[in-house]
Amino acid sequence: MTSKDVVTEIRRLIAMRGAPQFIRSDNGPGNVTSALRKAFKEQGIKTHYIEPGSPWQNPFIESFNARLRDEVLNQELFASVTEARILMERWRQEYNTEHPHSSLGYLSPDEYAATLNHQQTPELT
Repeated sequence: MTSKDVVTEIRRLIAMRGAPQFIRSDNGPGNVTSALRKAFKEQGIKTHYIEPGSPWQNPFIESFNARLRDEVLNQELFASVTEARILMERWRQEYNTEHPHSSLGYLSPDEYAATLNHQQTPELT
């Protein structure tokens, strides 16, 4: 993904769900970091950067990466990029729609997100 791709996706997510107060990330490649900082500043989003070699500063992504590795990457031998994309997408769909997460009250991420959207949407009368 290019920095333009990442910025486009972040803007799409902000339009759909609203802007977060901050985004936590590592510093990444210079051109990507620069583009992201500019996009975040335009949206009024603060950044919290993870120090190199400090995975405990973002345990959520570390947990996700471990699960992805255990449930997909260590279980499959991909014959092609297309096969990898198909299997990864299948896993992503299951992870977000069917898999209950203890940290989300045993809801799937989609179910949990629906409760947040419902809580944040004013009722129309």
